[in-house]
Amino acid sequence: MIRKLVVASVLALASAPLLAAECSVEVHSTDQMTFDTKEIKVSKSCKTFTIDLKHVGNLPKHVMGHNLVLTETRDVQAVNTDGMAAGVDKGYLKEGDERVIAHTKLIGGGESDSVTFDVSKLDAAESYQFFCSFPGHAALMKGALTLVD
Repeated sequence: MIRKLVVASVLALASAPLLAAECSVEVHSTDQMTFDTKEIKVSKSCKTFTIDLKHVGNLPKHVMGHNLVLTETRDVQAVNTDGMAAGVDKGYLKEGDERVIAHTKLIGGGESDSVTFDVSKLDAAESYQFFCSFPGHAALMKGALTLVD
């Protein structure tokens, strides 16, 4: 009887679905220049990772637009500076900027956008930051992205 119970328990565990890594996150941005997320953890087991950005405010993108840009931490300032020169029509990002790992488009109130990137582009030994490249926003709208087991 005990043997049957042990075999049944082992079979039940073997057939149970494995816990899958969460390979996406939703981030909200507001008219008060904030992200509701300050840290994003990406599992090494994810092949790709998706960030869904939702602007939960009401102001249009030329007034209070937001995007989410992912770079190595050391590149944030330079990407921001080059983005200001690019202007609103280019989403405050220099076209073809190779320092940018991933980014959403610039969105206004009530809009949303998503970006999916290859997790193999990340290195656990590196420091990453996500931020909004609208001029002046990165000071408040930023967070850390880390690669985890």
